[in-house]
Amino acid sequence: MAQFFEWVSTQFYKTLIYDKRYMMYLEGLLDTIIISLGAIVLGLVIGILFATIKYINKRNGKLKVLTKTINFVIFIVRGTPVVLQLMIMYFIVLVFLSNGIVVAIITFGINSGAYVAEILRGGLEGVDDGQYEAGRALGLGMGKTMLKIIIPQAVKTCIPAFFNEFIALIKETSVVGYIAISDVTYAAYRIQSRTLDAYFPLIISALIYLVLVALLTFALRKIERRLAKNER
Repeated sequence: MAQFFEWVSTQFYKTLIYDKRYMMYLEGLLDTIIISLGAIVLGLVIGILFATIKYINKRNGKLKVLTKTINFVIFIVRGTPVVLQLMIMYFIVLVFLSNGIVVAIITFGINSGAYVAEILRGGLEGVDDGQYEAGRALGLGMGKTMLKIIIPQAVKTCIPAFFNEFIALIKETSVVGYIAISDVTYAAYRIQSRTLDAYFPLIISALIYLVLVALLTFALRKIERRLAKNER
C-alpha cells in the first residue's frame, strides 16, 4: 500500500507540479471554455432561427425553399462525425481563417445549432395552436407572436434537452486537438509525451470534464427548481 501511495504522489508531481505542467491544463481549460461558450451561443442563435423558419413554414407554407435548405443542412450535420466537420472547415471551407479557435467555434456552433433546431422544433410544435391564434387575434404580427408568446413557451419546455446538448458539446470539443488547439485533452497528450505515463494525464483530463459537466448539471437543477416555483 505504501508503495502505491508513493507511486501516486510521484506521478501527481510529474504530471502537475514539475515544470509547472498544471499551466498546460489551465491553458487548455481556457480554450475549452471559450470554444464551448462561443459554440453554445452560436448554436442557440442558429437553432432558434432554423426552428422558427420551419415552424412558420408549417403554418403558412411560404418558406419552402428555406425549409428544404435547412433540412439539408441538418441532415448533413447530423449524418457526419463532428471531427470530420471540424477538419473540413479548418482545411477547406475556412482555410482563410488563421485562428483555429474561431474555426472551432463556428464548426461546433453549426453542429450544435442543427441539434438545437430539432429540439426546439419539437417544443414549438408542442405549444397549443390556440396560443398562436390568440396572439394574432390580439393584433400582434407573426414576428411578435413568435417572439413574445410561442418561442418563450417552447424554450421553457426544452431547457433540460438544451442542457443535455450543451453537455454533449463540451465533451465533443475534445477533438479540437486535430487542428492543433491545445484544449484539455490535447494538454494531456502533451504531458504524456513528457512523463511517458499513460494514466495520470488522461485521468486528470477526465476529472476536469467531469467538473465542467457537474457544474452544468447543478445549474440545470437550479433553473428547474426556479421554474417549478414560478409555476406554483
